[in-house]
Amino acid sequence: MAKKIKTIIKLNIPGGEATPAPPVGPALGQHGLPIMEFVKAFNEKTAEMKGTIIPAVITVYEDRTFSFITKKPPVAEMIKKAIGKEKGSQKPGRESEGTLTKTQVEEIAKAKMDDLNTSDVAQAIKIVEGAARSMGVDTE
Repeated sequence: MAKKIKTIIKLNIPGGEATPAPPVGPALGQHGLPIMEFVKAFNEKTAEMKGTIIPAVITVYEDRTFSFITKKPPVAEMIKKAIGKEKGSQKPGRESEGTLTKTQVEEIAKAKMDDLNTSDVAQAIKIVEGAARSMGVDTE
C-alpha cells in the first residue's frame, strides 16, 4: 500500500549548498523530518549546480519519511545568468539591465519547458520574454 502523504513543502535552495539553517531547517523540522538526511541528499543531487537556485518539492509522508524532486532553476535565475548580472533592473520599464538575444530566450524557454504549463515553444518564449520584461531586461 502507498504511504500516506502528510504535506508537500516547496523550497528554493542554492544548489549543493543546503544547510540546516532557515529556510530548510524550520520547514522540515516542524514536520519532524531528519533535516541532515535531506540536506545531504539534496547537496549530492545538486552538487554540479552550485550557487544556482534550485526549486525543491519535498513530499512528507505520515511515517516521517520524505522524498523530493528538484526542478529547473527559476526563469529569472536563468535570465540573470544569461546577461551575466547579479539581479534585474531596479526600475524595470525605465532602466534596462541588459539584452537577451533571440537564441538566449529560446534556450531558456527550451530548458525550462518541463516546468512551464505549455508544450508549445512559441508560448514558452513569450513566458520567458515576459519574465525578462518584468526584470527590466530587453529582448531582441
